[in-house]
Amino acid sequence: MSIQEIIKQFEPRQHNLLNILHALQDIHPQQYLTEDALDETARYLKLTKSSVYGVARYYTMFSLQPRGRYIIRVCASAVCELLKVNSLIAALEDLLGIKTGETTADHLFSLELSECLGQCQEAPSMMVNDQVFNNLDNERIREIIGQFRQTAAGS
Repeated sequence: MSIQEIIKQFEPRQHNLLNILHALQDIHPQQYLTEDALDETARYLKLTKSSVYGVARYYTMFSLQPRGRYIIRVCASAVCELLKVNSLIAALEDLLGIKTGETTADHLFSLELSECLGQCQEAPSMMVNDQVFNNLDNERIREIIGQFRQTAAGS
């Protein structure tokens, strides 16, 4: 589907901006918003380019850079911090060979922080794309990453 076909699924009203950006990002194989997508959105909604870019940069669920097939979002809330999420982030960085905010060379994983995943009762937590994982420790993280690598190898 083209950028225009995606955008035209929505009425040209400013309140549709977030929905349009989500739809455009979701259809891109590298899960990010291209400059063309942002420009077309601004034109369609009759908004300035800077206002559309501002929204895309403000919300952490949007990316202006290509990302991996699997986006790992680690909860960095106060509750997760109390439960040693920083050591889990370090373990993920080591396991993936990247730092937070980066994507693996094979474009399989991107590692990001999220302010809160709403899983405090089972913290520490992370999401891989739309799937939530709770009560994490280093061993569980290795298992989860291994499962996603195995799934990708089978595709």
